[in-house]
Amino acid sequence: MSQPGIPASGGGLTGIQAQNGAASASGSPYTNGPIQNALMSSQGYNSQLPGSYPHLIPAKTLNPVSGQSNYGGSQTVSPLSSYQGPGKTLHRPPVASTPVTSSFHSGPVPRMPQHTSHNPAAIPMPSGSFHPGTSVPPPLNWQYNYPSAESQTNHCPNVSSGPTMSGNTNLTSHQYVSSGDSSLQNNLIKSGVPLGPLLTGGPPPVRALTAQKSSHSTVPQPSFNLAISQEGITSSTNNGSLVVHNNYDEIEGGGFLATPQLTNKNPTASRSVGYSYPSLPPGYQNTTPSSTTGMPPSSLSYPSGPQAFSQMPLGANHLTASMSGLSLHPEGLRVINLLQERNMLPSTPLQPPVPNLHEDIQRFNCNPELFRCTLTSIPQTQALLNKAKLPLGLLLHPFKDLVQLPVVTSSTIVRCRSCRTYINPFVSFLDQRRWKCNLCYQVNDVPEEFMYNPLTRAYGEPHRRPEVQNATIEFMAPSEYMLRPPQPPVYLFVFDVSHNAVETGYLNSVCQSLLDNLDLLPGNTRTKIGFITFDSTIHFYSLQEGLSQPQMLIVSDIEDVFIPMPENLLVNLNESKELVQDLLKTLPQMFTKTLETQSALGPALQAAFKLMSPTGGRMSVFQTQLPTLGVGALKPREEPNQKSSAKEIHLTPSTDFYKKLALDCSGQQVAVDLFLLSGQYSDLASLGCISRYSAGSVYYYPSYHHQYNPVQVQKLQKELQRYLTRKIGFEAVMRIRCTKGLSIHTFHGNFFVRSTDLLSLPNVNPDAGYAVQMSVEESLMDTQLVSFQSALLYTSSKGERRIRVHTLCLPVVSTLNEVFLGADVQAISGLLANMAVDRSVTASLSDARDALVNAVIDSLSAYRSSVLSNQQPGLMVPFSLRLFPLFVLALLKQKSFQTGTNARLDERIFAMCQVKNQPLVHLMLTTHPNLYRVDNLSDEGALNINDRTVPQPPILQLSVEKLSRDGAFLMDAGSVLMLWVGKNCGQHFFSQVLGVQSYALIPQTMTDLPELDTPESARTVAFISWLREQRPFFPILYVIRDESPMKANFLQNMVEDRTESALSYYEFLLHIQQQVNK
Repeated sequence: MSQPGIPASGGGLTGIQAQNGAASASGSPYTNGPIQNALMSSQGYNSQLPGSYPHLIPAKTLNPVSGQSNYGGSQTVSPLSSYQGPGKTLHRPPVASTPVTSSFHSGPVPRMPQHTSHNPAAIPMPSGSFHPGTSVPPPLNWQYNYPSAESQTNHCPNVSSGPTMSGNTNLTSHQYVSSGDSSLQNNLIKSGVPLGPLLTGGPPPVRALTAQKSSHSTVPQPSFNLAISQEGITSSTNNGSLVVHNNYDEIEGGGFLATPQLTNKNPTASRSVGYSYPSLPPGYQNTTPSSTTGMPPSSLSYPSGPQAFSQMPLGANHLTASMSGLSLHPEGLRVINLLQERNMLPSTPLQPPVPNLHEDIQRFNCNPELFRCTLTSIPQTQALLNKAKLPLGLLLHPFKDLVQLPVVTSSTIVRCRSCRTYINPFVSFLDQRRWKCNLCYQVNDVPEEFMYNPLTRAYGEPHRRPEVQNATIEFMAPSEYMLRPPQPPVYLFVFDVSHNAVETGYLNSVCQSLLDNLDLLPGNTRTKIGFITFDSTIHFYSLQEGLSQPQMLIVSDIEDVFIPMPENLLVNLNESKELVQDLLKTLPQMFTKTLETQSALGPALQAAFKLMSPTGGRMSVFQTQLPTLGVGALKPREEPNQKSSAKEIHLTPSTDFYKKLALDCSGQQVAVDLFLLSGQYSDLASLGCISRYSAGSVYYYPSYHHQYNPVQVQKLQKELQRYLTRKIGFEAVMRIRCTKGLSIHTFHGNFFVRSTDLLSLPNVNPDAGYAVQMSVEESLMDTQLVSFQSALLYTSSKGERRIRVHTLCLPVVSTLNEVFLGADVQAISGLLANMAVDRSVTASLSDARDALVNAVIDSLSAYRSSVLSNQQPGLMVPFSLRLFPLFVLALLKQKSFQTGTNARLDERIFAMCQVKNQPLVHLMLTTHPNLYRVDNLSDEGALNINDRTVPQPPILQLSVEKLSRDGAFLMDAGSVLMLWVGKNCGQHFFSQVLGVQSYALIPQTMTDLPELDTPESARTVAFISWLREQRPFFPILYVIRDESPMKANFLQNMVEDRTESALSYYEFLLHIQQQVNK
């Protein structure tokens, strides 16, 4: 498959050689020759070793008296204490006087190749339906696919998520490291012998891990010793020599059937615009056979004599007997007339459907919070899928914080030699020595090492190994999974310090949060940190060890940005911690008198990219206004009083600067997270590209002000604490594989699609969701089961290369009724939301809204005409889709897609960003909030969590009919909590929960509940705290009276009621019925 490059900012095209940071501007800092074993014995990077990180240092002379560097030309280096505000400038030295290393050459910076852009405009597309985005001829209905991740029920056996590894990690080849406390691990690791009778068959024991402090999550952070000798670079050799790859595609292994195939010369796909990613031809067409490194030679020395062997009947070839006699819950077979039974919303959180599999298979299946399919029964053919008019896709939350996660360390990771699938619970063992891949049906040999099970100390039981007992598992990756030594954690903070930024007061909050959490940043002794500030000029901060205080270096030439003293700007956090703390304490005061109103965000990002490109890492950018100077400057496009009529609203970027820079960042393993704190229009549609294509995240705080909007300050502080301390994976790639016959054609989320099906994720975080759309390319008549597997290869903050694998197994069905019975309405709604965002950007908002409505009409029409035998009056729906019209109506009223309101453009764009990047559980909550009555909370049915009693009130329908003036109602809309108090609510609630004596005394701007010493207060506070703990962002609580300005927002979320521009739920059902019965 051809890999065209993308235009470099310096002109010209760059090719595939720059992939994955394998080549940098200075030539080849990460050599593709053999990696020295000695590398792993050092904690840092020794620049003499191949594959190390070069320090890019301009030639300079050091003044022995002052200790300051002289770059030739004029410059000002000032200690911060004497900084008088902007004005002291650092001029670029003449080229002759300071030859800068070639890493900063002005030619094209190597980039990651981009997919060929194709133009969907070439394909006629009926208004109001989604284009499949694939070279499959578009059927009349949609081919769907979209991202998300779901709620919690962990089917993984009890093994904790963060193994604490300490002491010697030179593991013998048969080692399985169960998570647990460090003492147990040391026993497992140090002894170098198989486990003793401590562990018998079954899952490894659970040991408590000490969780790191975090306000949002009690999930432990994995902590690992720095020594990564054996499982790092030197563990796996082939005939005494190390196989070294030069791109991630080879490392992770090809996509489905990575054997040479004919490639489609002229694939028709969609152009890469706005939120759309380049679509893929059906089938993964990697034309090079993937490496089989780590796979054993096929001629294994078998022990003589027959071996006893028995296995649970798991694979498709064993399934026929198991499937007989299965039946779905009788409730699932019900047909419902929605016009008569509108109130179908359950009073408890909606659970995902359970696939119709034999319990021996289902008990191994992947947790739906991590991996979920829109259809839990996969149609046999594309024709059957087209007939159902339902979208087929997967929703993933691959890096979710897990309490239990089995971690395996072994010199051999067992994978299919044909399609490179990781061995999993759904493969078939033909006998002790051979296993059959559940994706491509290739028969593979079982490696000798895999015959031994360290848990049971038994030989000859490969089917009892942890890899075959857990659908979610993590491998410590050997050296062939590395392109270079694992990168250190690098954190660069880029702050807007213009007059507008200083006015908001955000620097105080951010610097204080950083000071509080500096020791909790994920990392080890190699962690690096740096800071850049900018207004109309760019300010760097030298934090070199040995300085008495930080030094500021100002670069005023924003047209051609260069990096002064690059070796002192990103410094080792441990070595320079005091200087970093000094800088964070002084930064908020340094710019208080500034009159500089301009913002040179583009040049500042370019400077930050140059500084980080040798290593990769995370860039956190804080911006408070529209960029006005230099490259990437933007002009206001929002019409202040324009009602969003779905016509001329600017959802597409106004420049490709931010996307191009993001692709450069992605190529050098840099992800950019954008924090936008702005009351004015800031063109998030353009700025957001920097995060979208570099696998970063966007945070938005409209009207942030430390004085006038204190709740936003609290929100920023809480979310920063989570952001700074949560787990992070660096230089990651993810590939999703599926059973032969299925193909993936469109991806959703924040990433760059590197080679047909490899997602580039310079950073991966536990709060990000992804989605893919699929089609049935070949008939699945010969199989009863299909499987999906996602593999995420990443570097942990401790410097270990790891692979997290999730495998999902689903049944194949041959009738339309079975397809409908297995529909997952939340997953379908999440996927449609992602598709609708793409449609809004590539076509128009009204097209996207029409397509959402048509999705309901088409699927219910198909059900009526092809499944129902007798045509009854009313709106007949299968039980599985009873909430489909309600969720689509909720989407139409969601901020991303609503019309007729004065929704701020940036707020709409941010809502769209959230749709694309949030796991499903959070997306559904922001789309269809939960409403509870809270003035009568009781302990009946309450949860007991950590000695806290958490009430579980029933969920109510989102209609004013459910409110009463003598009650108090809490609406959980995901990112905001609204407590509406009725005028006639009991005096008891006022005094025992709100701490006031009457309705009139409730403060107009109340955003916190007092913690009173009453059982009512304890219950209410416990319930609200419990809701907040379940999400990575911090929802502000607003207490609302009848005359509160927030009441309009509360009523806006009443999805079932009519608004001036949107139908009520009943009217919407009548409209659907009218269209279905045509």
